[in-house]
Formats: sequence, structure tokens, C-alpha cells
Amino acid sequence: MLGDGAVLLLLLLLPLTAQGRAVSEAAGPTWARGQQLSQQLCMLAWSAHLPMGRMDLPREEGGDETTDDVPRIQCEDGCDPQGLRDNSQSCLQRIHRGLVFYEKLLGSDIFTGEPSPLPEGPVDQLHASVLGLRELLQPEGHHWETEQTPSPTPSQPWQRLLLRLKILRSLQAFVAVAARVFAHGAATLSP
Repeated sequence: MLGDGAVLLLLLLLPLTAQGRAVSEAAGPTWARGQQLSQQLCMLAWSAHLPMGRMDLPREEGGDETTDDVPRIQCEDGCDPQGLRDNSQSCLQRIHRGLVFYEKLLGSDIFTGEPSPLPEGPVDQLHASVLGLRELLQPEGHHWETEQTPSPTPSQPWQRLLLRLKILRSLQAFVAVAARVFAHGAATLSP
């Protein structure tokens, strides 16, 4: 589980000027396209606002079922510059698993049910961007083994506003790190 300080530290550890070797098109995604899609996703996630205004959520401690399954990019995932140079697949698989997780959440009743979510568009745009980046990471004919991502359990209308806020906040943190990974890859690992 990464706290805000750890996420910031990870972001700082991915300098754009690091030297790396080129990754062939067959060995990985088009880094520049990944950078473009991840930056777009990051902007969409940060610009998505719920109509109730800003709400500060309390920090959650471990052991809560709502935080156990949230994907996080961790140091051992190989998303640091050295890990990306050595073998970017581990990091890209972690990002892919996270995107599958958020794709399911954005398509669930948490975002589609009542009370009505955001004004028309932002959730659909977020969902389409997550899908686009996920598809880039899993080229046709190449299927990564992924842990079975459970479908979200149906939610009650009274839960949805808080769940939406929590999901958007964790999605923002996840895509911020993913965008840094792709920015580094585009700057140093592209042919």
C-alpha cells in the first residue's frame, strides 16, 4: 500500500533524463502512444468532479475491505528506471491489472446507478481512456496471466457518492504513477 509520500517518492525516482536501451515494438507497447494515452487519462481523472464539491475523506487504515483490492504500483513491480531498462513487462503487467480493475469499477453500478453520477460525459470518457490504454498494453494475441479481478459487488444508492469519491481518488494516484512510467519509457526506451 503506497501512501502519498511513497507515491511522491516513486514519481521523483523516475527522472525523464535517465539513459535506457530501446525496447522493440514486439517486446512492449509504443511508449509514445502510452505516454499520450496515460497523460490524457491522468487529466480526465483529475478533472472529474462530483457535483457536491470538494470533500476530504478520512485516511483509511489497512484491513478495510474497500482498500485491500485497490491496485497500487509498488517498488517491487519494476516501474523504476532500472526495472524498466531490465524488463519492463513486470511493470506493464501491473499497470494492465490496475486498468482492468478500474475499467470494471467505472462500468459498475457505482458509476452508472442512481444517484446520477457526474454530468454526461466524464465517466464515459474515463472509461474509454482506461480501455484504450489497457488495449495498448495487451496487444492482439498476447494475453497476460492476470489475477482474477472480481466484479464489484452491487452497491446501494446511499453508498455510491462516497464510493465514487474513493475510486476517483485512488484512480488519480494510480494513473499519475502510470503516466510517469510512460513518460520515462517514451524519453528513454523508445527506439
